[in-house]
Amino acid sequence: MVNLTIDGQKVAVEKGTTIMDAAKSIGIHIPHLCYLENINDIGACRVCIVENQGTQRLIASCNTMAEEGMEILTNSPRVRRARETNVKLLLSEHDCVCATCVRSGNCELQKVANDLGILEFPYHWGVERNKWDRDMPLIRDASKCIKCMRCVQVCDKIQDLQIWDVNGSGPHVTVGVSEGEDLEFTDCSLCGQCITHCPVGALRERNDVDRMWDAINDPEKITIVQVAPAVRAAWGEGIGLPKEEATLGKMVNGLRKLGFDYIFDTNYSADLTIMEEGSEFLERFTHKEDYQWPMFTSCCPGWIRFAKTQFPDMVTQLSTAKSPQQMFGSIIKTYVASCLKVDPEKIFSVSIMPCTAKKYERGVPQVNDAGYGSDVDIVLTTREINRMMRANHVNPATLKNEEFDDVFGQGTGAAVIFGATGGVMEAALRSAYFLLTKENPDPDAFKEVRGMDGWKEAQFDIAGATVRVAVASGLGNTRKLINAIRAGKVEYDFVEIMACPGGCAGGGGQPIQEGREMAEERGQILYGLDKINDLRFSHENPAVLKTYEEFLEKPLGKKSHHLLHTDLVSWDLNAKSKP
Repeated sequence: MVNLTIDGQKVAVEKGTTIMDAAKSIGIHIPHLCYLENINDIGACRVCIVENQGTQRLIASCNTMAEEGMEILTNSPRVRRARETNVKLLLSEHDCVCATCVRSGNCELQKVANDLGILEFPYHWGVERNKWDRDMPLIRDASKCIKCMRCVQVCDKIQDLQIWDVNGSGPHVTVGVSEGEDLEFTDCSLCGQCITHCPVGALRERNDVDRMWDAINDPEKITIVQVAPAVRAAWGEGIGLPKEEATLGKMVNGLRKLGFDYIFDTNYSADLTIMEEGSEFLERFTHKEDYQWPMFTSCCPGWIRFAKTQFPDMVTQLSTAKSPQQMFGSIIKTYVASCLKVDPEKIFSVSIMPCTAKKYERGVPQVNDAGYGSDVDIVLTTREINRMMRANHVNPATLKNEEFDDVFGQGTGAAVIFGATGGVMEAALRSAYFLLTKENPDPDAFKEVRGMDGWKEAQFDIAGATVRVAVASGLGNTRKLINAIRAGKVEYDFVEIMACPGGCAGGGGQPIQEGREMAEERGQILYGLDKINDLRFSHENPAVLKTYEEFLEKPLGKKSHHLLHTDLVSWDLNAKSKP
C-alpha cells in the first residue's frame, strides 16, 4: 500500500494506482478529456494536471502513479491557472459553435470549460477544416477535434483495425484516417466505437433526421418503423428517462407522437432470423463433410465488413441469412404490405438501430430483394430518434404505455437477447434443440454463453451430438479467435461475432454516457425482458409461424432463400448507403 495526502485527506491505495484513481477513491473528481481507463492514458490534454507540493512541475494525474508521502493538490491556484490556460488553448483550435453541434449538452470540453468559468479567451481562434464524403455513415469534422487520441486508441486497442492515426507534425499535427486515405477505401468496419468514445463532436453518424421528417410529413408515404432489441434498453437515456421508467410501451408511445404510421418490433424478424439461421446450421451440421467449419453468424454488418477485409477466404463460412433489419425490410414491402392492403411503392421503411454500420448495410444492393427499391429506406440510430423526440417536444413525463401494432409487433424472449453479446447464439441453440428433439429445452440451458468476456466458449450436448460454440464481441477479440481457429488451437461448430464490445447494447449508435461503458448494464435489461416474456423460443412466435404458413412456406425454402438470404461474397464494401 502507498500512503499519500490529496487535498488534505489522507488516503492509502495499492501500489501502481494512479493519482486520478486515488483521488476518485475518496470522492474527488479530477477533470480530464483524453483519458479512457485501460485504453488512453497519454496525458495529452493536460487538463488532469495536479500539484505535488514541493515540486516545480505540474503532473498529469491520469498516468502518474501515487507514491509514498505525496501531498497532492488537485485544484490549487497554480493548478487552476494552468488548467484554465490549457482549456483555453484547446478552445482556440476548436469550432465552438455549440448550438449546432450534435454533442451540445453532452460534450466533455463544453462541461470542463463551463466548470472552469471560462467566458472568453484571449487567443487567436483558428480551426482545421477537412473534406469529407457526407454520404458516409460515419462523419468526421476536423474543426471539432481536440487531438485527444481516443479514437486512435479505441480503434487500435479494442477493434484492432488501425483506421485512425496522427498525421503531420509540429503545428500541423492532426488526427485523421491513416496515411491520409479516404475512409471509404479503408478497412473500417463502421462500428462507430470511435464515435461513442470521442469527448466532443468531432465524430458522429450521418444525420438522416431531416429525410425522416420529410417522409413523415409526406401524405403520399406510409411510414413503417421497426425497432431493434437493444434500442429498448437505452432509448430513455437520451431524453432523461430513468431506466426503471423507460418502458417499451412508453417508447412506442413516443414514436407514435412523432407521426409514424405503423410501429413494429424487430424482435419479430430476429425470431425469423433464428428460424433461418438455426435451420441453416442444422443443415450444415448434419452434412458436416460438405462444409468448412465453424459456421459464423451474420447479423452484424460491422463483423461482415471485418470478415471481408481481414479474412475474405472465410466469408463463405458465414450464415447466408440476412440480419433481422434486412429480413424485416424485405417482409415489410411484400407480406406486410399485403396484410395491410397498402401499395408497396408508397411504403417508407424505417429501422431504428443501435448501430452505425446498419446505415451502410441498407444500401448494399445484395440485400434489397423485395423489388421496390431499398427494402429499408432509412436507418436511424438511437441517438437520432432521441433527437427527433426532443425536437418534437416529447415530454417523458407524459408518455403512456402503448402496444406495438398487431401481428408484427410480436417477439419472444429469444429475440430480445439478440441485443446482448451471446444472445444470438443462445436463441439459436434454444430452437436448434427443439428442431432436433421436438422438445423445448430449459430456456436458460445455454446461459454459459452470457457475460462480458470478449471471447467465451462452451460445449453442449443436443440429442446425443456435441455442439462446440464460441462467442466474441469486439473486433480485437474476433481477430484473436479467428487466428486461433486458423492455427488449429481451437475447434468450434458455431460462432457468434458482434463488432461492438458487449454486442449491440454497446453499439456505435447508442446514447453516449461519458466515462461509462453501458453494454453490460443494458444487456442485463434485455435478459430481464427475456425472463418475463411469456414466449422464450423463436419457433413459438405466432407471427413467425403465420408468416411461414401464409407466405414463406418453410425455412430455407425457395421464397425464404430469395427474400431472407444474401450472397455475402459479392457484398460491395463501398456501396453508397444514402439514396
